Amino acid sequence: MKALSNFFTAIVQRFLPDPFVFALILTLILFASGIIFTSHGPIEMVEFWGSGFWNLLAFAMQMSLVLVTGHALASSPLVKRWLVKLANLANTPAQGVLLVTLGSGIACFINWGFGLIVGALFAREVAKRVPGSDYRFLIACAYIGFLTWHGGLSGSVPLVAATPGNPLEKMTGIIPLSQTIFTGFNLFITLGLLIVLPIMTRLMMPTGKDVVEIDPRLLAEEETASTVLATKSDTEKKTFAVRMENSQILSILIALLGYSYLVYYFVQNGAKVDINTVNLLFFTTGLLLHRTPLSYMNAVANAAKGTAGIMIQFPFYAGIQGMMELSGLGGMLTNAFISVSNPFTFPFFAFLSSGVINFFVPSGGGHWVVQGPFIMEAAAKLHVDPGVAAMAIAYGEAWMNMAQPFWALPALAIAGLGARDIMGYCVTTLLVSGIIFGIGLTFF
Repeated sequence: MKALSNFFTAIVQRFLPDPFVFALILTLILFASGIIFTSHGPIEMVEFWGSGFWNLLAFAMQMSLVLVTGHALASSPLVKRWLVKLANLANTPAQGVLLVTLGSGIACFINWGFGLIVGALFAREVAKRVPGSDYRFLIACAYIGFLTWHGGLSGSVPLVAATPGNPLEKMTGIIPLSQTIFTGFNLFITLGLLIVLPIMTRLMMPTGKDVVEIDPRLLAEEETASTVLATKSDTEKKTFAVRMENSQILSILIALLGYSYLVYYFVQNGAKVDINTVNLLFFTTGLLLHRTPLSYMNAVANAAKGTAGIMIQFPFYAGIQGMMELSGLGGMLTNAFISVSNPFTFPFFAFLSSGVINFFVPSGGGHWVVQGPFIMEAAAKLHVDPGVAAMAIAYGEAWMNMAQPFWALPALAIAGLGARDIMGYCVTTLLVSGIIFGIGLTFF
């Protein structure tokens, strides 16, 4: 396992460009593919790209809020104290690797934005306290835990499929979470990942001369988002504005308003969770734990730095999505897999096709738009459970994130590292985790 990870690390170090450059290269590859493999010419492909370029602005905002609210919650004093306590459980580098991988996997199951951030912060805390740890590898372990997210409570495909008004509602109807997240096959896959991933990362862990020492400046303590009084001197009388900025009562009242709406929503709609309710839950909880509005805004401002890659790359992936959808390339790729499948093998082939599509559209919601019509129509014809088909799309997206560096950007921003520092370990994980996904989709 260690030799395999060293091999892929060497390959990645040599050939993987910056994630933004990666997105630009994929744009050109898909543009040329549309001309070569479909009947559309250059002008039409330009039109498809331009018409799709801004199509994911609303979804990009939702995803950015998932990241920002998750980051702000993870950086709250209470959560950070727990991170320090958990980090102190590790006495050796091996124990640190196991803790970070398992902790990140559990956190990403709860919420992908929260998990990405808390995993990276947890890895930093472990690196500070455990001598001999390979910082790059700890951050890789934090990102590897991201594999659990699409089977978790914030998985965008099952949440979108369960949300009224989603793009495929007329075709599939509403697919409740009882048919996707809360199923036996999803429980098997999630538990399988939580058990196997820590063992696998322990086997991959660099030792001896392979351990790369990290610049101590990267581990320097970040400035905390504590309450700041905007007074010019200690003797200056607090103004109304300053008192409101640091009012715990104001935060509590707004948090109660948010919780009240969530209770009302669930009473009216049952246990239907979507992206907006998850964001509202994490927003109100983060505001409450930071205690004051100004403290929370400091945390949000710090968290917003990690959204830069999402904001600049999402339009390009939206343009790629537009080319795939309108040119028919997405349907061609998907049909190439499902044409050789039967009711027994269909979920696995749908999973593989989703993995391929994820290279070009690294977005669960985008997958639902590009792949959903073809996968769900084929599932209906083969009498495959729609929940299984939807989760096959979701798992393929989560799985191929181990080779697509787009969603590693927030963790890398916190860590001060580049994609080449961690993706070799992630590609090794891609091979192992694919077995778990395949068994769960095929036999459960």
